Amino acid sequence: MLKTKNVIDATDATFQQDVIARSHETTVVVDFWAPWCGPCRMLGPVLERLANEPDSGFVLAKINVDHNPRVAQQFMVRSIPAVKAFRGGEMVGGFVGAQPETQVRAFLRQVAPSASNGVRRSGQQLLAQGKWAEAEAAFRDALKDDDDASTRLGLAQALLRQGKGCAAETQLRDFPHGPEFGEAERLLPLAHYLCAAERNQLNGSDELTTLYRQAAGQISRRDYAAGLYNLLAIVRQDKQYRQGEPKFVMLALFTLMGEQDATVQAYRQQLASALF
Repeated sequence: MLKTKNVIDATDATFQQDVIARSHETTVVVDFWAPWCGPCRMLGPVLERLANEPDSGFVLAKINVDHNPRVAQQFMVRSIPAVKAFRGGEMVGGFVGAQPETQVRAFLRQVAPSASNGVRRSGQQLLAQGKWAEAEAAFRDALKDDDDASTRLGLAQALLRQGKGCAAETQLRDFPHGPEFGEAERLLPLAHYLCAAERNQLNGSDELTTLYRQAAGQISRRDYAAGLYNLLAIVRQDKQYRQGEPKFVMLALFTLMGEQDATVQAYRQQLASALF
């Protein structure tokens, strides 16, 4: 076992301080194990790896039952590996036997609700830094633990920034109602548009369709100013082109880029002038 700040050895003598007292600050997950226990050697490394993930949300305390029988007896540990979680000075959950990682993660979500928050925050930071592929990976990792609406929205934003319209549309479709629902709905026209371009569904040789197709390629390459220029040109020529899709795509792109973006501010004014 590699000891870290999140993986410690606890004993009969230190249990009160290492587990009970510390559980008032963070969730403490106790792994009752022994060197001769085969299933313990399977479960232990999984728990240690999850504890060492960034902002895991819990501390793992390892207790060798051969050397520390008093605590094992106190909590009626009759079979190992046995895992028990403590929060606020109380035992809040546990399980016995080696479990698949998916079930271990599900258990941790219940006893340490912040377990996936670190990965989600990492995704948001990467998104803010313009590291779209890395952000996508972080959000996908977070979704393995928790199908959270804010994580789905972050993943959709990362996908749209990479021009992956169909994948983004999958995340935004049937989006759960909640604080993020409005933004997800505003982004959906952009995802649908880029997905149609991916599938070569923007057919037609007329001038406006050519511009519409060209704008999709520009937006996919993050040449947003050029894409907005062509979309605005379509709106100015025909407000009802494709039932007004270019307008909704522009509004969706404004949402993705953010209102603080100077390009958004300039084109929002021009779009308003073209419409009214």
